[in-house]
Amino acid sequence: MSLSPGVISAAIVLFFVMDPLGNIPLFSSVLARVAPARRRRVLARELVLALGFLLAFLFGGRGMLDVLGLQQDTLRVGGGIVLFVIALRMIFPEDRDLFGEMPDGEPLVFPLAVPLIAGPSAFATVLLLVESLPNGARDGLFAVLVAWAASATILAGSAVLLRVIGARGLAAMERLMGMLLLMLATQMVLEGVSGFLGLGS
Repeated sequence: MSLSPGVISAAIVLFFVMDPLGNIPLFSSVLARVAPARRRRVLARELVLALGFLLAFLFGGRGMLDVLGLQQDTLRVGGGIVLFVIALRMIFPEDRDLFGEMPDGEPLVFPLAVPLIAGPSAFATVLLLVESLPNGARDGLFAVLVAWAASATILAGSAVLLRVIGARGLAAMERLMGMLLLMLATQMVLEGVSGFLGLGS
């Protein structure tokens, strides 16, 4: 498994898309309905389930792309546009009360594993990794594991983070991540358009 700059960059992009810092308030709200003694186990279970969904898309993604007949440049442009929109939402956040009233008891899959950790944007990014990385799913596996592990660490230590840097600090860090993702998304679109027009070196 090669640790090339492209693989590391892919892991960073996926980490930004998963947005663990922005998800901390939502996770805290959902887990507040769970008995304190069970919260760590529930969080661990949801993280593992999310990883399973991401790996399913990673290893089944190439077959899906072949069926749809999508070219790599098309996927880069489309993926770049999606990431651009995600970045704008990170920079200019909207109301995050997306799920309305949640039922009492422990969450299962929804909404923690899917869509907060492994959501549509993360799935689209994983599909993009399959096509953009030199070794496809093999390199993508490293990117997914690194991004997931970093997200899991932040979410598991969310209470400590909130105490140390506060809600305003988290908001500032999320906006910084959004700015970086915005630049990466723009580059992805430009590379896709350049490849489609045959302008690449």
